[in-house]
Parts: sequence; C-alpha cells; structure tokens
Amino acid sequence: MTVGRFTGMSRYRLQPTPAQEHALLKHCRHARFVWNLACEQHACRRSGRGPAPGFAEQCRQLTQARAEFAWLRAGSVTVQQQALKDFTQAMGNFFAGTHRRPTWRKAGRHEGFRIVAVKPDAVRRVSRRVGQVKVPKVGWVRFRWSRPVPNGVRSYRITQDRAGRWHVAFAAIPDPVPAPGTGEAVGVDRGVAVSAALSTGDLLRVPGLRDGERDRLGRLLRKLSRARRGSRRRARIKAAIARLKARESDRRKDWVEKTSTELARRFDVIGVEDLNITGMTRSAHGTIEAPGRNAGRKAELNRRILAAGWGALVARLEHKAPGRVVKINPRYTSQTCNACKHVARESRKSQALFLCVACGHGVNADVNAARNIRDTAAGHAVAARGGRPLGGPANREPQHDHLLTSTGCRWNPPTFTEGGDVKGAPVLQVPGRSDRDPPPRGLRIDAQLRM
Repeated sequence: MTVGRFTGMSRYRLQPTPAQEHALLKHCRHARFVWNLACEQHACRRSGRGPAPGFAEQCRQLTQARAEFAWLRAGSVTVQQQALKDFTQAMGNFFAGTHRRPTWRKAGRHEGFRIVAVKPDAVRRVSRRVGQVKVPKVGWVRFRWSRPVPNGVRSYRITQDRAGRWHVAFAAIPDPVPAPGTGEAVGVDRGVAVSAALSTGDLLRVPGLRDGERDRLGRLLRKLSRARRGSRRRARIKAAIARLKARESDRRKDWVEKTSTELARRFDVIGVEDLNITGMTRSAHGTIEAPGRNAGRKAELNRRILAAGWGALVARLEHKAPGRVVKINPRYTSQTCNACKHVARESRKSQALFLCVACGHGVNADVNAARNIRDTAAGHAVAARGGRPLGGPANREPQHDHLLTSTGCRWNPPTFTEGGDVKGAPVLQVPGRSDRDPPPRGLRIDAQLRM
C-alpha cells in the first residue's frame, strides 16, 4: 500500500526567559485541565450517564467556566479552545480505528499546547542563529534557528519535555526523498546487538549512552531509590535522570533520521521485516494464577529492542520513501542460507555467525538475513509492477497453511533464546517425530523456498 504525504513537524529549541517560561507553563496547565475535563465527560458517557457533549457544547461550557473562574479567564482562550478541538480530533481518530482512545494528561509528562491560524508575520528571524515566534499572552519568544522554517506554516506546537527543555514544532508537509532510479534494492535486518544490518554488509548501531554516562545513570537510580518521596532532593535526582534519558533519546532520533534519509537516497526498494514490535515487547510477568518465566531477562530484552529504534526507523522510511518500502514475512529469514536457500536452525551458529550446514557458506548472520529480505522484497516490488522478478524467481516462504491441512503438522510459536535470533522462527512438529529430526520428504520445504 502506498503511503501518502504526511504532516511533519520541524522542531526547534525554544529559549524563553524565566517570566516567559512561567507564562508558558500556565498555558500548559490550562490546556491539560481542559483536556482532562473532556476525558472525564466521555468517561461518564461510558458509564451510562448520557451522551458526552460535542465540541460546540464544550466551547459554551468553557465560556461559562471562564466567566466564573478568574484563574481560567487569565489564560488564553485560543489555547483552551484548541485543546478541546484536539480532543475532538483524537476521539474521531479513535472511532475511525486509527488511534487509541485519548487518555488523561499528567503534569510534568504531558506539557504542551498548540496554536493554529498562525499569521505569516508571527515567525521572524532576528539573527543568524536566533528566531522569534509570537505566542498569545506571552509575546515574542526566542528559539534557535538551526535550519530555515518551512514556508506556509499555519500552526505550531510548544512542548516541554521531562528534562525541562522547551521546543517549538512548526507543522509542515515535507516532500518525500526522490528515488535514485538505479533499480537497486536493499534489505534491512533489525536486531539488538546490531541495530540495522544492511544487505550491502554494513552494520549500523544506534549510539546510546557512553560508559561514563551509563555509570552515572546507575548511581542516580540508586540515589533515587533512597530519596524521600516529595522531597526537593528527589526532584533534583529525577531531573538529572531525565536529562540523561533525553540525551539518549536525542541520539537515537538523530541516528534514525540520518539512516532513513541515506537509505531513501541510495535505494529504490527498501525491504524490511513486518515485525509486531508491540507483541514482541509485551511483558512476561503474567498473572498471579499463571506467572511468567524469566520476566527479568525478558524485560531487559524489551528495553534493548525499544532502544534500538525498530519502529521509528521503519516509520521514517515510509514517510521519506512512500511506496518504496516493502514489508515481508520475517519467518525463516535468519535460518535460510542466501547462497543455496537451505533452511536449518543449526546453520545459525551464534548471534553473529551463519554457517550453512548444507553448502558451508559462512557470513555474518544479520547480513545473511538482510540479503534474504532484499531478494524477497525485490521480487515483491517487481511483481507488484507486473514484471518478472529481478534475477529470476523470487524466494518465497513455505506455504504453512497447505502443510497444516495436508500433513497434520503443528507449528509452535517463536520463542526467545539466549544467543539466537531475537525474532525467532516457528518450529515444525510432526506427530511421532522429534523437533530435531529432519522434515519428511513429502513436505519439500527446500523446493517451496525456490518457488
């Protein structure tokens, strides 16, 4: 499916004065208060207490509340009404099935507000590295002019992250990255030890915290566990932890942006695995009746998967290269030899080594999987245009449904194993046979891979 153009956000570092920061925080509190009231109204509707009011009725209620409460009247009606409009849009997205139900906003975590119908003279450049944006009831606020502001900006959002930093993001519709037109395809295998392995042989890793920063984070976490709740010392420690976490997040976002742009410029077809990241990072604690196993190790694996930026990389690729990203089934990509197409779990010797038990082909395991992804993606892309696959027939995955109905075999779900592939692969079980025995001749797994 072709991904259309999206509304991007060009984010800049905001530099308010202490007085302006106080006014911005007041706008954030008002927007959060109005949003939470709208959430409460819809929660009452679910309890069978009548229909929730619409946007027009909520605006009338807001006018009555501003007339009654001076602290609310002192804020900007533009900010407060826009919070109601954003909530209405969020509920519409929820009923359309594209987003989750909007939830309550918490102080210190969801700080921000949006301004629409921005006039062209509301953003100006003061010097080479400084710009200004006009905020209602705040005035001109400086921001770092790190790159040109997109033309035709009609709205912007001001936010404060958990590290206390302010940002302004201008809404704009960026143009996609043009394809090079060379016909080249690339496969991207996402992992934990190697964040992204390319079929070209490149091994890319997300830059995280350095050793010294990681040690400091550990010390701060130990101090946090001993700090009294509600104390100023605990607040200072939490702010220091948030600054380290923000530094790690900024490095990951920067890596995702640069990597996705380079891939979109170099290749016409980009193949990635269609992974269910939400399911893969689900907690393994279980319930009291059915507790999970190895919950601590699974939690560490979940953190490493999320730190690798799997979902963000694919999302940005779809934004920058619409229609050129091909998602394929991840099964057997890590167990199939790219040279002879033989499938065997024993060929995956370790996390980094793939040595085919049939032909002896040895290569980095992640690069081998990326090349399998590339071949399948190239075949799918050509087939979608009505042509013949590049370089001969495309490598297709085994037809599991046919095997299930014709042989009575059963496929076990993938499991997480130490030292092996994170994504795993189903294990074929035939009645009366061990999972270590080779498959029967009637299954013809290798033949189906060559179809």
